[in-house]
Amino acid sequence: MSVDIPASSEQITAMLRLWGHGDTEALQAVLPHIYDELRRIAHNQLRKQRSQHTLQTTALINEAYLRLADERKLQVKDRDHFLGIAAHLMRWILVDYERRRRAVKRGAGATCVSLDQNLVAKDDPAQSDVDVLALDQALLRLAELDSQQSQIVELRYFGGLSIEETGKLLGVSPATVKRSWSSARAWLLRELDASTQT
Repeated sequence: MSVDIPASSEQITAMLRLWGHGDTEALQAVLPHIYDELRRIAHNQLRKQRSQHTLQTTALINEAYLRLADERKLQVKDRDHFLGIAAHLMRWILVDYERRRRAVKRGAGATCVSLDQNLVAKDDPAQSDVDVLALDQALLRLAELDSQQSQIVELRYFGGLSIEETGKLLGVSPATVKRSWSSARAWLLRELDASTQT
């Protein structure tokens, strides 16, 4: 079956929905139209990793694509929702990558990543590095307390989405995103600080 290449935002959304219902060709057809956005998300996530990180942007996109292609049923609302799913998946790929790397290099110590200045307290430059696995664990704990705040951090920090894009994707106002973002940052910084004390 041949799939027409989508041109408009509505057609891209339609193709993503078809893929969500099991049409694997639809994902292949839509990929060229969203590749730049996936590249932006992947680049944003990788620039926050440790300086010696060996996974490249293209490899991260390819791994995400392979995992997405394996999905059989996934409810996709629209392009933004799909990009949020991709950002979440890329985060998990990076966490898995770091776990495997540490398993190979037992006793190598924690790997630090640079936190975006939007997440770091402006008056505390000492908090500019954080262990990627510690951040992942802190986000999992935050999700148990407040799943929306966890999603906001994931979309803003890992996905590189703006306040407005995050609000649109989650169906909340920019003011709500700003409040939750501020609260989540403070909570995460406390958690990460406590994890370095133990």
